[in-house]
Formats: sequence, structure tokens, C-alpha cells
Amino acid sequence: MAPRTRRALFSVTIFLATCAVAGSFINQRVAAQSATDESTLRDSLHAFTGVYSIVEQNYAEKLTSDKTDKAIYDGAIPGMLHVLDPHSNFYDPKAFAQMREDQHGKYYGVGMTIQPQPDPTAKGGTKIVVLAPFEGTPSYKAGIRPGDVILSIDGKSTEGLDSAAVASMLKGPRNTHVSVTMSREGSAKPLVFDLVRDEVSRPSVDLSFLIRPGVGYIHVTNFMETTSREVGDALDKFGDINGLVLDLRGNPGGLLNEAVNMSDKFLQKGQIVVSQRGRAFPDQVYRAAHGSTTKYPIVVLVNRNTASAAEIVSGALQDHDRALIVGETTFGKGLVQTVFQITENTGLALTTYHYYTPSGRLIQRNYSNISLYDYYYVRDAATEPKDKANLEVKLTDSGRTVYGGGGITPDQKIDNPKSNHFQDTLFQHYAFFNFSKHYLATHTVSKDFVVDDAVLQQFKDFLKTNQVEYTDADIAGVSDWLKTSIKSELFTSQFGQLEGLRVRAEWDPQIAKAITFLPEAQALEARLAQKTTTASR
Repeated sequence: MAPRTRRALFSVTIFLATCAVAGSFINQRVAAQSATDESTLRDSLHAFTGVYSIVEQNYAEKLTSDKTDKAIYDGAIPGMLHVLDPHSNFYDPKAFAQMREDQHGKYYGVGMTIQPQPDPTAKGGTKIVVLAPFEGTPSYKAGIRPGDVILSIDGKSTEGLDSAAVASMLKGPRNTHVSVTMSREGSAKPLVFDLVRDEVSRPSVDLSFLIRPGVGYIHVTNFMETTSREVGDALDKFGDINGLVLDLRGNPGGLLNEAVNMSDKFLQKGQIVVSQRGRAFPDQVYRAAHGSTTKYPIVVLVNRNTASAAEIVSGALQDHDRALIVGETTFGKGLVQTVFQITENTGLALTTYHYYTPSGRLIQRNYSNISLYDYYYVRDAATEPKDKANLEVKLTDSGRTVYGGGGITPDQKIDNPKSNHFQDTLFQHYAFFNFSKHYLATHTVSKDFVVDDAVLQQFKDFLKTNQVEYTDADIAGVSDWLKTSIKSELFTSQFGQLEGLRVRAEWDPQIAKAITFLPEAQALEARLAQKTTTASR
């Protein structure tokens, strides 16, 4: 057997043995592992190594180290875990480092988002384009703009590289230099930026402002180590408000303790936020440790991609009648993963608990007899529960009916607007992004900028030049959306990402609709107070 293959088999065996040790450690808390279990484990390991040995000796092509890694990290290990549930997962060194970076919310680099875009003249048919520099970072301070094309880094061409490889080249130790050569529309020659890497923070609250007089708006992208502090800072910045819209659309979740700490800012001291139950560890109940005396109404805006920790917050505020939940039924992830570090730079995220909302709801969506793709990406009428009679029924503090299974059902539905063919075509051609860099090559915009008929005509001319077909009816049918999208991209380039996001939020019809439900959210408190008074008589 080749040395490389022996090393690969050794690594896999060590990994599986480590999982077995972790499993043994867990099972010791419940009962001693039986001899039969140990025998089964040995048989399974023997079968696996036997299969791999046959593959190594007889596969039609020689197994390179890359193929070996893919077979192990992308095949055998994830396949084993996904048989258990969709959320248990193995992190190879690259994924493990990214997970830790995401949890910390910071890294060392130059601070920009990049994306490959089609370019027939480039090697591989794509070029690496800057979507936006993060405000306050080395890229932003140096004057890098959205639309700049990265040609080389420290003299090495980016041709043929994907965005992950380019991002890796841009990251590095703090206070180290990196030279980035860019091309920019309107510039006669390439631009060279000497950047000094620094700590780059990625806040989970990417937008917070008074969206109406006295009404605060907070958008939370995920739950990481700084989330509850960021939400607290946003609330402090608002001062006295008459209402709050908490936007959790697209929030995939994150750290459980941060969901608990964030909920603490809205609930009363001692109220249950979430409880978790598992086989190997004692059940745990998390409560609001400090509590809040705020009385303003809260509307939480969710969609089908609101998941996990974001559902914990939504469920807690709904069950305690502290907020009105509006939007779409959420994803439905009621499983909690514990990350076991296998080696210094790999980890196993294993489902160890189910979590329950304060009323006792398990909101995990059914994943039996469903492919992993369908579980994550196919969400339509056919996959939604058709009969609520089969769902678990619970009551909120005031006696309102809520349901378990299949995510958090909103109190009021707000549909996600569907894009039409014309809108999809504009996205496919990066029309707004490309128009922005074209327009700003010869113009500047101020904070009072308005997309008037003249600007709209320039956009239409730009579409024709780039052979993007449209009709007058196409333009008229989505006129407000067009103007908002143009303005948002221009503001992102001229003033930074936050201003671009704010433009979209101020127009967003779902946010506007959510604001109209604040009086209904206010009525929840009165209903709860009435029930409490009646019960105390």
C-alpha cells in the first residue's frame, strides 16, 4: 500500500476513533458502552478501511492527494453524518477556520467583498471584481471602489483564480503590506494600492436607524460573539422610541448564547428564552438574566431563511407575547450542534440537543425521506404542512394558539415579492452594479441625489449599449424598484455599504408593511395584562 494511502487511512481511522472516543465519553454519562457496541464499531472501521483499500488498488485512475482529501472530507465523513440529520457536519481545516472567523466576526486583511463576474477575455472566463470595501477598513481608506477589477496581488496575476483563492491572498497578519493592482472604468491605466492589513470587523447588525419618527429599525444578519452587544448599542443610540422593527430575514442563526442574550434585552427578568433536551447531557433551561422594562411594541420580520438562533429569538418573543411575528414561515431548525474539536484545525459539529420555545414547541422541520438538497432549497406549497390539525398546538402567555413543527408561523403573513423576468435579467447582467461604476466614472452624487428622468434615461441607454433587451412596459412596471436599485448602488459606491442598504430599507415594501402592524403588536401587551388581571382575581 502506498505511503500516501496509508497516511490517508490512518487519518480517517484516527478521526473515526476520535468520534468513537467522543461518543464513548458522551455515553459514559448515560450508561457504560456495551461490548456489542464496541464490536460493531470495530467491524465498521474494518469495513471502511477494506472498501478504501479496494478503491485505492483498483480505481481506474491513480488517487492523487486531492482526490484522497475529497473522498474523505467531502465524501465519507459528511455522508456518515448526514445520514443522522442535515445539520451534523465535519469541518476540514479550511472550513473550520472560516467557522471560527464567522463566530468571532473579525479577521485580518484589507476589508472588501469580492465576486467573480463573466469576462470572455480572461483566463477561465471570469474576472475578480470588488463588490464593496467595508467602511473604515484599509480598502475603504485607500479609495478602492465597487467595480474595481483585481488584476494582481503582490505581482501575482489573479487570472484563473477563484474568489476564495484571491481572498486568501488578501488576508494575512496585521500590519503587513500587500500590493493590489486594479483596473477601473474611466482610468487610463491600472491603479496600484499599497494596503496595510488590519483587523476587519464584520458586525452582525449591519443596519440600524430610525426608519420613521420614533420607530427604530434593526437588521441582524447572524448571531456571533458580538451580536447582543451590537443590538444593545443600537437600542441605546435610538433613545426613547415608540416602536421597533427587528428584521431577521435571511438570518441563518449562529451562537445560542447570543440569541439568549439578545432576547434578554426585550423580555422580563426570569422569563424562559429557550430550553434544550438531549440524550447525553442534562436538560438546560435558559432564562432572561437581567430583563428589560421597555414597553414599546415590537414587530419581528422573518422569512423562510430565518433559522436556528434567529428562530429562538422569534419563538421566545412570540410565546411571551412581547412581539408580533410577521412575514413568512421560518426555516424550521430546532436542532443544536456542539462543536467537538478533533485536531488542532478540524472539528465535528454534532447534533446533541433539540431546543424548545418557552411554550414547549419543537419547531424542527421534518427531514425524513428528503434529500439534503430538497431540505435546504425546496420550499414551496407542496412541502409546507397542509393540515395544522397534525401539528403540535401550544399557547402563548396570553392564550394565543401557536404551532410546533415546520418553523415559526408568523402572526401576520407578508409575502416576499416575486421578481419578474425583466428583473431577473437585470440581475443576471449585473446591470445596476455595472451602471453604477459607468455613471460614477463621469459623475458624482450627493446625499440629496434623486433618480430623475434624466438618470433613468441614461440607465436605459446603458442597457441598450450592453444589449439588455427591455420594453417601455418593463420599465414602467417596476419603476420604483428600478429607481431604488440604481440609487442604492450609487450610494454604496459613493458613500459606503451602509448608505446603500439604508436606501433599500427605506423603500422595502415588506418593512413598510411590518411598520403598519405596530398597533397590533401594542395590543399584545394589553391582551396579556387583561389575562393576568383575570387570572389574579
